[in-house]
Amino acid sequence: MQLENKSIIVTGGASGIGGAVSRELIARGAKVVAVDINEDAGQALVNECGDSAAFLNGDVSDPETAKKAVALAAEKFGKLDGLVNNAHASRQKPFLELEKEDWELSFGTGFWATAQFMKAAYEELKKTKGAIVNYGSGSAMSGQTTQGAYASAKEAIRGLSRVVANEWAEDGIRVNVISPLALTEGVEKWSKAQPEAYEKVKNQIPMGRYGDPAKDIAPVVAFLLSDDARYISGQTVMADGGTQKLY
Repeated sequence: MQLENKSIIVTGGASGIGGAVSRELIARGAKVVAVDINEDAGQALVNECGDSAAFLNGDVSDPETAKKAVALAAEKFGKLDGLVNNAHASRQKPFLELEKEDWELSFGTGFWATAQFMKAAYEELKKTKGAIVNYGSGSAMSGQTTQGAYASAKEAIRGLSRVVANEWAEDGIRVNVISPLALTEGVEKWSKAQPEAYEKVKNQIPMGRYGDPAKDIAPVVAFLLSDDARYISGQTVMADGGTQKLY
């Protein structure tokens, strides 16, 4: 129960890796506001978790969604202790085939959504000396083909996270990045669209498998949000079976 009585927003928090994170946080005592465009999944989460979960149906690329999520957390749970910027949509195409709409989708739901949610959450997190977990990607660090728009947005998120971690340290707010390699729905779709690239990445994982969202990724997010990680900020944690190594 290391997150007992903490109030946390999780974007894309109703299904997939975000759903796994929301459930893990709740299992450790937290109250979660899950922000998602999947209303059915959101209602299922609330039905499953009861008063420990609240659902906001909204598009994370809309700045008003971030403001509504923070207001909901404060109203329903009385405060805000944490923010997980998990949501991100992107299209996989070779660089020369990427169009303006592809870049806008990736940066709108990824980088700008992350920036907007952090900005909206600042005043409440300052009160609780809270924590933020943003998402990076090994595909950005390795330069994985067809991931131009996605990788660019993820590296922009990592850069912003390091800056904000330094700027908000005096407020007691921690900002970290997790870079997961997990068998999500998106990875499964990628495996069908790019089977050779999928197998290549899988074969390079020292631990020999993709991570399980619930068992391998969500607990790391929970740790970074907890007081056990109170002296960790501005870091990128590679939850990827040893694939990428940062020095």
